[in-house]
Amino acid sequence: MGDLISVIVPVYNMEKYLKRCVESILAQEYRQLEIILVDDGSTDNSPAMCDAYAKQDERICVIHKENGGLSDARNAGLAIATGSFIGFVDSDDWIEPEMYKDMYEAAKKHQAEVVVCRYAEVYPDRVVDGSCNELVVLTREEVLNIFICEHPRYKIYNSVWSKLFKREIIGNTIFPKGRNSEDIVFTTKAFCRLERCVYIDTAYYNYVREREGSIMNGFAGDRMLKDEIPFWREHIACIHQVKEELGQKAEYYFYKRLVGYYLSTRTTAKKQKELKRYATALLSEIQKDKARIQQIYNCDFVKKSDKYRMWMVLNIPEIYVMIENVYQKLIIPFRNR
Repeated sequence: MGDLISVIVPVYNMEKYLKRCVESILAQEYRQLEIILVDDGSTDNSPAMCDAYAKQDERICVIHKENGGLSDARNAGLAIATGSFIGFVDSDDWIEPEMYKDMYEAAKKHQAEVVVCRYAEVYPDRVVDGSCNELVVLTREEVLNIFICEHPRYKIYNSVWSKLFKREIIGNTIFPKGRNSEDIVFTTKAFCRLERCVYIDTAYYNYVREREGSIMNGFAGDRMLKDEIPFWREHIACIHQVKEELGQKAEYYFYKRLVGYYLSTRTTAKKQKELKRYATALLSEIQKDKARIQQIYNCDFVKKSDKYRMWMVLNIPEIYVMIENVYQKLIIPFRNR
């Protein structure tokens, strides 16, 4: 008999998907589970479904609470979790039967505080799964490098649902209530504390995407400025405490991300004029850090092409957007012919 794993499932108006999600957890080959369904003030049939599952399987515990958002629901689950390991599953997704067995066994075998798996992206018309079924054991510095620098093969992202955490590594960390992109700092803090991590390049988690890509809208723009960008800055501060060079790399990839956000928002704003203020705000976010950006972009690990892009964004942003759009529309399709 192994250690208890607490699996926290926030539920808000998910009657369409809840059966698939919960039954995938009940079907786990690893049986030592505490399944915490957190009904976050649902107004559909989700609460009744949660209660019915609790009657069906004694491993299931249900919390009914007022709506407080995803972070608050996860915190409610963490507050009562008794497992030695913690996992998260979003209620519109589902997991493969061997997920927690393989991840738990990897944690025990390699004495790892965190185990990460790849996930499959499930679209209405297809599934994207780049698994190579490889297992690698990583030090703190190695996992942070992959996390920060976007490894060409391994997919270690900030989402908590693709991970199994040893309870001690979480400590008193909670998710910030009422905020979006909450996984960024939670995962960063865990990675900064661990000694050993295992990455399993097998898609045990099925992440549902209702549509291709994402179209910028007002909500997304507010979320980016008020939540995501501040969380990435906190992510950078945490990593600087581990190692200065890693912190510099985190800054570099943050500024690259801001440039990408600016280009995407500025381009979309041509069709949705109300988004222009987000593009302006993103450009201000970049330009206010001009002195620091110039320091970071002098580091040896910064690509020359990124140096040119950043110079244009800082000095001739409108021309940069024009050049990038021409490149995307004409040059890339020509190269791919």
